[in-house]
Amino acid sequence: MNAHKASLINAFTLIIMGVWGYFGSLNPSPTAFIPVFVGVILMVLNNGVKYDNKVQAHIAVVLTFIILLALGKILMKRIDDGNTMAIVRIGAMVVTSIFAMIMFIKSFRDARKAREAREN
Repeated sequence: MNAHKASLINAFTLIIMGVWGYFGSLNPSPTAFIPVFVGVILMVLNNGVKYDNKVQAHIAVVLTFIILLALGKILMKRIDDGNTMAIVRIGAMVVTSIFAMIMFIKSFRDARKAREAREN
């Protein structure tokens, strides 16, 4: 698995779970669309990530990290509330975001090693 595939999986998860969170709620909040919005942006940036566009890859990493922090905070609230379905939805988004972050870091480390090998 590489960074662009992990980011694409994360984007789809953010979109699907965000839409489910909104339409599956008894009292829906428009904030449920924040992960959807981030997921759409990650999908747009995915081609740049795939073809090693540094700017787009770094924007995708920053967005992934920000949404991961926000989702982590929301997950803690939902665990306190005992809302099982919200925990499942948000947990899925957190897991795919963590996985995408790991793959981004691996990709950046591999690129650095390759660059250093070319220089030597």
